[in-house]
Amino acid sequence: MWEYTDKVKETFLKPKNVGEISDADAVGEVGSIICGDALKLFLKLDKETGKIIDAKFQTFGCASAIASSSALTEMVKGKTLDEALKISNQDIADFLGGLPEQKMHCSVMGREALEAAIANYRGEKIPQKEEGKLVCKCFDVSEEKIRKVAVENHLTTVDEITNFTKAGGGCGECIPQIELILRDLWSLKPPEKPPKPKKLTNLHKIALIQEIIENEIRPGLQADNGDVELIDIEGSKVTLALRGMCTGCMMSDITIKGIQAKLREMVSEDIVVEAYQ
Repeated sequence: MWEYTDKVKETFLKPKNVGEISDADAVGEVGSIICGDALKLFLKLDKETGKIIDAKFQTFGCASAIASSSALTEMVKGKTLDEALKISNQDIADFLGGLPEQKMHCSVMGREALEAAIANYRGEKIPQKEEGKLVCKCFDVSEEKIRKVAVENHLTTVDEITNFTKAGGGCGECIPQIELILRDLWSLKPPEKPPKPKKLTNLHKIALIQEIIENEIRPGLQADNGDVELIDIEGSKVTLALRGMCTGCMMSDITIKGIQAKLREMVSEDIVVEAYQ
């Protein structure tokens, strides 16, 4: 399970400013339900002072997404638009006493919704993803976003990029491209390839697969009210059943591919993961 601060738990259980403003002056919408997270932010301004007098949100996401959205609406009240734009995703996380590394993408989503809302108010167009610049197809993350988030948060590893944007957390095909972007940004040396694991006995392979599913995979799914059950291991074929909120989820195929990529990385490259029918 993720380690949530008391402030995150409190804000998730009793979020403030949930809903919409019917006569909002600014509306910003980011994310996608298909990709697992979506946020719509509404702002109301005082015409004389130019300060934000009300803010509300609607979100589809996990506990961290709800808490981050609630925190953002509290933070922007009383600020001018320029002052609000100075709020970073790290400021949102700090307001909550911190977020788990794997949930930092929720604070990034809040920051993006704020930028979108202010651009909407000012009549500015939000830059669209350039054709051919989409890096992560699973979560619809562009190269521009990866570069922006990496610079703003001093991210240097693929795992950090995944924590802040979700890119690389699905099928894993975009990981080499993310590595190239990071090397270009920070002039990093190409990472050394990990040594190939020694040949495992069948018993060792089964035990290792069980351990990784129990300690590396289940906690992440359970944190978002999902779960996974190991049904069978036959040679290199692993059969799993998704449980809880993962059952029937539109992202279930991507979840299975992500588990397969993890097991191939940590156990054996020939592992095939299938969903139990």
